[in-house]
Amino acid sequence: MAILGLDVAKSDFHAALLVGDERPRVKSFPNNAKGFQQLVAWLQNRNVGQVQACLEATGGWSEALATYLHELGNVVSLVNPQRIKDFGRSEGVRAKTDSADAALIARFCLVHKPSAWSPPRREIRALQALARRREALIDMRTQETNRLSGPETDENVCSSLASHVQYLDEQISAIEKQIDDLIDGDPDLRQQRDLIETIPGLGRRSATSIIAELPRLTEYRNAKAVAAQAGLCPAIEESGTSLSRSRLSRSGSARLRRLLYFPALVAMKWNPVIRSFAGRLKARGKRPMVIVAAAMRKLLVLAYGVVKSGQAFSPTFGLA
Repeated sequence: MAILGLDVAKSDFHAALLVGDERPRVKSFPNNAKGFQQLVAWLQNRNVGQVQACLEATGGWSEALATYLHELGNVVSLVNPQRIKDFGRSEGVRAKTDSADAALIARFCLVHKPSAWSPPRREIRALQALARRREALIDMRTQETNRLSGPETDENVCSSLASHVQYLDEQISAIEKQIDDLIDGDPDLRQQRDLIETIPGLGRRSATSIIAELPRLTEYRNAKAVAAQAGLCPAIEESGTSLSRSRLSRSGSARLRRLLYFPALVAMKWNPVIRSFAGRLKARGKRPMVIVAAAMRKLLVLAYGVVKSGQAFSPTFGLA
C-alpha cells in the first residue's frame, strides 16, 4: 500500500507520496474541500488507489482532511506531533519546511506503521465543536472581564466592555443548552455525563468536556492509557548516573490538561479520594505543582473508572 504523509496547516497542506522504492513525490493543496478533491485526483493520476495516510493530530485542521480520506476507504493514522518530532531527531533531520515535514511524516508511517484511526460518530463531532466553542467563549469572557475590572476609566470603553461581556454570557448559555440537549438526546452520552458528574470536583462543564475530548473512553485498555492520552503520565529523564526530576510527558492532549487543572484544585479540597491522595504526596515532600498534576491524573482515572464500570463514584474507588 502506498504511504501518504500529510503536513497540514490552516490554509494549505503538503502531501508526500511514497510508492515502493521511489523517491517521495510532494505537492501542496489548499486546505478546503476543493483541495481535498485535488489531492484525490493527484493520487489517481499516479495510479494510486488506497493509501495509508498519516497526519499529525493537531485538531480541526487535520481532522477534516483525515475524515475525508477515511470516508473514501483509506487507512488513516493520526499521530501525536511529539512522536514525529522525536522521529525527526533520530534521523538527524535539520530541514524545516512544509515539504520536508510531509516527507518526514511519510517515512515515520513507513517505519512505525501507526494504528488506524476512525472519526468519531456525528454526534460526538458536534459535541466536540460545541464544547471547544464554549471554551473559546469562556476565554474571551475572562479577558473582557479582566479589562472591565482594570484601570480603564473611559465611559464609552467600559460600556462597550460590559455589553460584550453580557453578549458572551448569552452565547455561552446558548451553547451550554445545545450541549445539554445533544447529550440528553443520546442515552449513552447521557449516562457517561451523569456518571462523571458524581465525582466531586467534576461538574457539568468538566464532564461534557471529558466526553467530547475522549469519545472512546471505555475502549482504552486501562487507566494508564487514558492518562497517557492526556499527557499526564510522568516522564523521567535519566543520563548515566544523573537522574533529573520527573515531569509530565506532555505528549498527549494539552486541551485535556487545561480542562482538568481547576477541577483538580476543587477536588483536592472536596473529593475524599483526591484529598487523601494529595495529602500523602505532600507528606512525601512533593512539590505543589506535582501534586496538582497527580490530582489531575487521578480525576481522569476516576472518570474512566465510573464510565467503564457503569457505577457512580464511591470513596472506595480510591482503594483500587
